Amino acid sequence: MSETTEAPDVLAWTCPLPHRDRSRVVMGHGGGGALSAELVREVFAPAYGGPALSAMGDSATVELGGARLAFSTDSFVVRPLFFPGGSIGDLAVNGTVNDLAMSGARPAYLSCGFILEEGVETEVVRRVAEALGAAARAAGVEVATGDTKVVEAGHGDGVFINTSGIGLIPRGVDLRPQRVVPGDVVIVSGPIGVHGVAIMSVREGLEFGVEIESDCAALAGLVEAMLAVTEDLHVLRDPTRGGLAAALNEIASASGTGVVVQERSVPVPAPVANACAVLGLDPMYVANEGKLVAFVPREHADAVLAAMRAHPLGTEAAVIGEAVENHPGMVVARTGLGGTRVVDLPLGEQLPRIC
Repeated sequence: MSETTEAPDVLAWTCPLPHRDRSRVVMGHGGGGALSAELVREVFAPAYGGPALSAMGDSATVELGGARLAFSTDSFVVRPLFFPGGSIGDLAVNGTVNDLAMSGARPAYLSCGFILEEGVETEVVRRVAEALGAAARAAGVEVATGDTKVVEAGHGDGVFINTSGIGLIPRGVDLRPQRVVPGDVVIVSGPIGVHGVAIMSVREGLEFGVEIESDCAALAGLVEAMLAVTEDLHVLRDPTRGGLAAALNEIASASGTGVVVQERSVPVPAPVANACAVLGLDPMYVANEGKLVAFVPREHADAVLAAMRAHPLGTEAAVIGEAVENHPGMVVARTGLGGTRVVDLPLGEQLPRIC
């Protein structure tokens, strides 16, 4: 007698890198790459409109009562909740603080919304809240308001967090990709790919011979040190989802310039490089949570780099490339063998649920 086996429902399968002709949301839409950009461009932006949104930066720049404010919001769904070097509570603060800092703002206040799944242990919630509070104090910001919702068991993943933040942008500071010009020097504040590999190692139970800790950190102090050298920085980005590749592509596209990266100059820690080699990942696309990339006028690049290296969060800062007139809107990497390769905007996310 033969058994009847029900055929799998392939239409219900999801993948971080799906085909783009899908009529339903898939995991790749949350990856910070091309699918995310399409969702924003085709669904959200037409529904909302407005000049503040049109800049599409890490945070919006708005004027209120004569002051220029940066305003940002972000949601955090990382799995697991606790990982080497941090937790979802640390991410919730540092991610929003960093979005504000990328506008040159001095972060001041945060809101915090917790979405809790029925059945999650109260002690877990307490640990997350304590980590969030400690991270806020370390970043010099105040959690000024909040909200809590509970969803039925099976309709969440323990704890989700949304944070919004506001900060004051000093006079004379104007950070946006449209200011990038050919000749600008591209600087990254330190080794890339650490956060994504740290999350993956604990999530999948992988061992790479050494524990890899997330680089999760608040970057407002580093940005202040850079602005103390010159207010004439052109643009800053924190390369989170989609990694350094996504951040560079977004800047190249918005500025209409090309970007050339010297592949050997990009700092990649040996454990990250080894893990990516084993798993077939490109460190350029792996998420970071405590790094920034800056486009700086050439005449200020040496002084800005020195100031970054003098700050605890920028000791391994490195020049990795420049903005160029050629191939506008495109990022190209020059390899160690003398060749070149196009560094595309990722379609989805190599490692979902990393923030």
